[in-house]
Amino acid sequence: MGQFLITEELLLQYQQYLYEEEKTTATIKKYISDLRKLSEYASGQEITKQLMVGYKENLRKRYKLTSINSFLVAANRFFEYAGWYGLRVKTFRIQKEVFVPESRDLSKTEYRKMVKMALKKGKKRLAMMLQTICATGIRISELASFTAESVVKGVVEIYCKGKQRVILLSKKLQKKLLSYLKENHIVSGTVFCTSGGKAVDRSNIWKEMKLLSEEAGIPGGKAYPHNLRHLFAKEFYGAEKDIAKLADVLGHSSIETTRIYVKTTSEEHRKQLDQMKLVI
Repeated sequence: MGQFLITEELLLQYQQYLYEEEKTTATIKKYISDLRKLSEYASGQEITKQLMVGYKENLRKRYKLTSINSFLVAANRFFEYAGWYGLRVKTFRIQKEVFVPESRDLSKTEYRKMVKMALKKGKKRLAMMLQTICATGIRISELASFTAESVVKGVVEIYCKGKQRVILLSKKLQKKLLSYLKENHIVSGTVFCTSGGKAVDRSNIWKEMKLLSEEAGIPGGKAYPHNLRHLFAKEFYGAEKDIAKLADVLGHSSIETTRIYVKTTSEEHRKQLDQMKLVI
């Protein structure tokens, strides 16, 4: 029949719909990218349930199940928007990981090593950004909310994903940021900007972190900005043991999401078992 075709016009309409639904820029970009992937697979064919089952199997040969599920969710939500009923496909059921793989877990020692390496290389802005993210637990996108005015107050108001929360700066972090502002003659506006005057984003920081990790001898699998947020969560929970409060600080709507952030590595779990001294 040919009515179930993913066209550029339809994608633009859906993109506008997502924008009006107040989805984040990153979410919109990912959904459209995932749908283009499906469109490429269909190669001009009508989208049918049979094609979707084949697409699902094709993805299995190339991606991890978590990635495949995100592609399928993007497709299912688009089908709902377009009214293409009967095309939805089930996502894969995945058993939750009990432990964080050591290859992805950034330790406090490794974090400190990266900050020191950044300072040694004269990358003061990068060192300050790493410390700001790790000492507050903010998302990378929320770094743009740090202004000279908020640093002076010691309080940063963040609006993200339809929610507003307040971030309090520790005295030590506030002092370092005030010193940074003075050194760089920043009296108002966003603290961390590119040479073009725009707020730094995930790609800017990730590229710099990747190079820094190589110079510091830290495995590349750990050199992701989001790992700084995870490290904050682990340290905060280790000190407070209050997962509800941590969820509020991180801006999570569900404690189930927060639980992901406080997982230990298998080695840390073994140490905890040994400390219980239950083997005589």
